[in-house]
Amino acid sequence: MTGDEHREPPAAPACDPCLGGIEAVSSAVLAMSRHLEVREVLQRIVSSARALVGAEYAALGVPDDHGGFAQFVVDGVSEAQWRAIGPLPRQHGILAAMLHSRTATRLGDVRTDPRFGGWPSAHPELHAFLGVPIQDEDEILGALFLANKQDGSPFSAHDEELLRILAQHAALALINARLYERSRELTLVGERARIAHELHDAVSQKLFSLRLTAQAAAALVERDPARARRELAEVSRLAAEAADELRSVVVELRPAALDEDGLLPTLASQVDVLDRAHKASVSFAHDRIGTLPGGQEEAVLRVAQEALHNALRHSGASTVAVELRRAGERGARLRVVDDGRGFVPEEVRRAGRHLGLVSMRDRAASVGGALRIESSPGKGTVVELEVPGG
Repeated sequence: MTGDEHREPPAAPACDPCLGGIEAVSSAVLAMSRHLEVREVLQRIVSSARALVGAEYAALGVPDDHGGFAQFVVDGVSEAQWRAIGPLPRQHGILAAMLHSRTATRLGDVRTDPRFGGWPSAHPELHAFLGVPIQDEDEILGALFLANKQDGSPFSAHDEELLRILAQHAALALINARLYERSRELTLVGERARIAHELHDAVSQKLFSLRLTAQAAAALVERDPARARRELAEVSRLAAEAADELRSVVVELRPAALDEDGLLPTLASQVDVLDRAHKASVSFAHDRIGTLPGGQEEAVLRVAQEALHNALRHSGASTVAVELRRAGERGARLRVVDDGRGFVPEEVRRAGRHLGLVSMRDRAASVGGALRIESSPGKGTVVELEVPGG
């Protein structure tokens, strides 16, 4: 051996991985803190985790109360791959274990673990695995799943420690995002109350004036036709103003969550609220659909809202099931099915009680969609809307 072989290695390079890890975690935390929407925070967490430990694939699952996932975001999988994989996973195998464990799970090959339950045929092959829970004191908010190091090596204890630190910050970011969304919901409730009050004042005044003017015109038709025509022109003007007021309010009432969060999260949130607010059981199942043109997304949401309102307020249903599935290559199909008392659609139309049927048909037609309503006494109701997509 030469003297050179006994030299101690330089101290600085030995610390580089630690410094690099701290810098990477710091960058990831800063990136997460820039977002306030829950969906954006989840996506930033999962992409930051993947970059932090050099993984090929990353996912983050937030559990619901029914054995599935309320949200499940991925990174490293293309949109086409994700569509081919199919519906969101259920809580089973390693996924379930991570949602009930307060410690990390690190495996050289996930397929050899006795809890491994397989995956769909289109799912990428996973080998090395690292899972870390995201928790707030005693509550597990979700779990991070990382697979396949990009350099082919197994995940290390250092990777696990970095991810554990990131998960602690991720919990804070997720809690803050949820508080922000709750605050925004309360603000929207107040704003809608304000708009409703303004609608009542403005449109009621217009309609009151319209009614008086119409009565005056009717009284003048025979003895002063010229003045009656002027009064009828005023009726027309007031009616046009009332219509303008209604249109402006409809624009204001377009749900902000639809613009910001997308159709699936918005519909899921509304179903969840209705399920908690009513005795009836309200459920939501869906495929991972692509983004629809804005008008079609709003039509789907509004038809779903109208159908849910009818089912919960008028039908006496004990269960209401909402489904949103892919239709064709780019379209979507909405189904709202209840087990309520049902009705005869033709009789409802003849009696002038439309139950929003005209509105739903108009919304479907306005975006090139097709609406189908099936109902009969004692058999419940099915409302189905199909839109072609973009």
